Amino acid sequence: MDNEFYRIKRLPPYVFAEVNAMKAKARAAGEDIIDFGMGNPDLMPPQHVMDKVTETMKDPKAHRYSVSKGIHGLRKAMAAYYERRFNVTLDPETEIIATLGSKEGLANLAQAITAPGDVILVPNPSYPIHHFGFIIAGATMRHLPTTEDHDFMEMLDQAVKHSIPKPLALVINYPSNPTAEVVDLDFYKEVVAYCKKHEIFILSDLAYAEIYYGDNPPPSILEIEGARDIAVEFTSMSKTYSMAGWRMGFAVGNKKLIGALTRMKSYVDYGAFTPIQVAATAALNGPQDCIDFARNTYKSRRDVLVSGMEGSGWEIPSPEATMFAWVPLPDGWEQVGSNEFSKALLSHAKVAVAPGIGFGEYGDGHVRIALVENEHRIRQAMRNMKQFLKNSDEYLNQILETKIKE
Repeated sequence: MDNEFYRIKRLPPYVFAEVNAMKAKARAAGEDIIDFGMGNPDLMPPQHVMDKVTETMKDPKAHRYSVSKGIHGLRKAMAAYYERRFNVTLDPETEIIATLGSKEGLANLAQAITAPGDVILVPNPSYPIHHFGFIIAGATMRHLPTTEDHDFMEMLDQAVKHSIPKPLALVINYPSNPTAEVVDLDFYKEVVAYCKKHEIFILSDLAYAEIYYGDNPPPSILEIEGARDIAVEFTSMSKTYSMAGWRMGFAVGNKKLIGALTRMKSYVDYGAFTPIQVAATAALNGPQDCIDFARNTYKSRRDVLVSGMEGSGWEIPSPEATMFAWVPLPDGWEQVGSNEFSKALLSHAKVAVAPGIGFGEYGDGHVRIALVENEHRIRQAMRNMKQFLKNSDEYLNQILETKIKE
């Protein structure tokens, strides 16, 4: 059978697949690849959290089906987190749901609220699930360029004026993956006022709320008066508590959207494994020094990378938040794009990065470097990259010559 399935047809080949295949092949051949490609934390979860999951697993009842919206204690712990961190009071019963990571929550909410043809506004570049979750659901996407030479509110207003039908929802993500851009409460206030006026839901991804390096912690959109009338926010324990593989996240805010997601999830899953939910509760309620440790670790790695590459011919902007550096391509490489640059860097420097094109066409002039290797490995990568840059013109010309022949 040679049928093309409707939703699969709407998904292009995975942009990172070519670089990932090269990385796997090189490792299979015994090559030492320094991997800055995936935002996959290498730090350990807090010890008391690991102890709690081990303890809970010994309870025979813990191995039964759990609750798709999350156990009450976990939702209550998330409410307490929002209270102390953002001074936002949430109802654990109607305004909070636990998700299998924020990625699953976004995808299932897209399925819950989207009809084929609905218009969704999504930043570009952005994390892939922000747009592909809605593409899978049958939506029509309208991208908002978020590069330095575009004003967000102008792009938003232009998109709304020229969209038929009127947009259903706007996705935002600050601190941003991949660009590491941060915003303040004044930005959220303007976005909320605009979207309330035009009756557009806001889906805010706040996965990097605790990975920041300045004096001002990233705010929540729910701090804005009236935001809960239209907004829902996604958070994750993946980066905050180094629990990426545990798949534990949350959606909080607007009761209508939380209710829709709750109903959808009741049909498709039984929630996370109960011991993981109990351990996640312990993480939220317990000592928070692990967050400071993670933040300081990523900050130190950032500083090593940024300062170490100064004067190399490839300047790396210093991110204010997230575990990523969003880096313009070295001079000349914009001719072939981020995918070709990433492949060349992997082949010749044995360093893997994420090509910016994987986050949307407006990201093609950049690569994303994830701070998920220790400082020794970062220094090793810098030596390799500096050597690569000395021969950069030669590698670039080889690619250009090949393209001419094709």
